[in-house]
Amino acid sequence: YFAAGHIKHAQSLGDTFAYHLSVQQRLPSRFERPILFAHRGAKAHSAENTLESFELAVRLGATGLETDVWLSKDGEVVCDHDGVVNKRLRRIPINRFNRHDLSSSIPSLEELFERCGRDINYSIDVCDELSIDQIHELVSQGGTDFAKKVWICSPKYSSLCKWHDKYPNLQLVNSIRLSKISEGPERRCANLAKHGIVALNMHYTDWNGGLVALAHRFGLAAFSWDIQHIELMSDAFRMGVDAVYSDWTDRMVDAYRTEFSD
Repeated sequence: YFAAGHIKHAQSLGDTFAYHLSVQQRLPSRFERPILFAHRGAKAHSAENTLESFELAVRLGATGLETDVWLSKDGEVVCDHDGVVNKRLRRIPINRFNRHDLSSSIPSLEELFERCGRDINYSIDVCDELSIDQIHELVSQGGTDFAKKVWICSPKYSSLCKWHDKYPNLQLVNSIRLSKISEGPERRCANLAKHGIVALNMHYTDWNGGLVALAHRFGLAAFSWDIQHIELMSDAFRMGVDAVYSDWTDRMVDAYRTEFSD
């Protein structure tokens, strides 16, 4: 009876905790509405990093598109995750091929901008740092308003600082795991803000409400990646994150509509 009573009490506490979570007040975001980034396009529904996948993500309701970019041998910025081409059981880096020698399924960043337009957000992971000059040129061609919708991401703090000094119109994002921040999150946020980096992007398991508030206190946006389930997306929205990344565009949009039905 004693054990059964404690189990019943624990269940009651669990129900109470779940209730409080369900009615949890949403913490403030820096944006009017968080950005919904479709990771590599509608990856869960279509071949990743193709123009068709990016277009499908937009049709499903994504308000942002995420991709990794590399530089081809002849200086074109192209969208691909691994940055290699499989040839006769060999994996050859993209930078050894001219643009016209690459598969037609690999779009250029310019083609992505042209196909999906300049009214949507873009998150660009710079995998080849030599591409930053071309990225800046492509973004700048879209004008000031477009530059505000393009988020240039890198895990390297030193590179971000150099890019900001050279191209202050770019919106730069530090994408990193919390465990990799040796100086601690508060010092990292202070340094990012000092050098003009506008957002901190971490894995969803690294974020909590306190860290989101910390980022916001330094004027940084808080981006949260690799969220694949609706419940986790809702939790992220409630802690005030400013952008989420998911392979499942439909789930992301459903969670958004539930949380922001007003």
